[in-house]
Amino acid sequence: MEYTTLGDTGMEVSRICLGCMSFGTSDWREWVLDEEAGIELVNRALDLGINFFDTANMYSDGESERVLGKALEGQRDEAVVATKCYFQMDEDDPNSGGLSRKAIEQELENSLDRLGMDTIDLYQIHRWDDDTPIEQTMRALDDAVRRGQVRYLGASSMWAHQFAESLHTSDRLGLDRFVTMQNHYNLLYREEEREMLPLCEREGVGVIPWSPLARGYLARPHEEFDATTRGQSDSHAKNHPYFEGGGREVNERVQELAAQEGVEMAQIALAWLFSKDTVDAPIVGTTSIEHLEAAVEALDIDLSDSDVEWLEEPYEPVPVSGHD
Repeated sequence: MEYTTLGDTGMEVSRICLGCMSFGTSDWREWVLDEEAGIELVNRALDLGINFFDTANMYSDGESERVLGKALEGQRDEAVVATKCYFQMDEDDPNSGGLSRKAIEQELENSLDRLGMDTIDLYQIHRWDDDTPIEQTMRALDDAVRRGQVRYLGASSMWAHQFAESLHTSDRLGLDRFVTMQNHYNLLYREEEREMLPLCEREGVGVIPWSPLARGYLARPHEEFDATTRGQSDSHAKNHPYFEGGGREVNERVQELAAQEGVEMAQIALAWLFSKDTVDAPIVGTTSIEHLEAAVEALDIDLSDSDVEWLEEPYEPVPVSGHD
């Protein structure tokens, strides 16, 4: 395993973060693993040297956090644990979502309880809240750091001007600022290169992209995607513009280079992200130990500059996706 400093925190994380959206309960989404399989996946990740785990309160309605916490019993100090809040957790309680002080404080307590932990290493806002002033959100998050419930703060998909406003607000008020950006970024979706990634680089913010394999579309030939359980059941994959803007040709080039190098398509897609200096650790979600092991092996693949250029060449601008 390779390790890197997460942004400018000084904290070391594995170059791969295990995304925990894929376990909890299949009652939530049919491709999700149950508790036993989820714990097995976490344990294998630890064996492979992965120390970075990302979940969210809304994954399997909290079950993902509970499973992760159980899997890390007795191994908590080895791990860097990240979770998120924003989406409404209880349809009968409007204050169980959003980024008001009440929502943040009660959902943070709930996450800590499910995880069985006293402190979360990285607490992230899952999206931007148009209904709450950013000053209130940042003060509530800063208070959580000062109470010792949270070590670092992070954000996820939003417009670059919103992220810049949040950083400026923290600096102006003397509050802890966001140290990471968990954004939508992969070979098929590169709109973040226009503004967000340069902003993160300038501000020393760590980048931990979600959906590095485009919800599996970069892991198999175009025509095979719909044959998978996730391809058939995950409507979110079809809502992203992966099939637009030269997407099919990018998929075919990933397939061709993988065959040439004798590796898997997913490994080429991950190697492309590892080649980007702005990326600290892609968040890899998987339901398979075999796929997890293959992701780790992708760290050994060195793409040449010409390989990277060739993979990127067919890309065309697509609509911004992932902020909602």
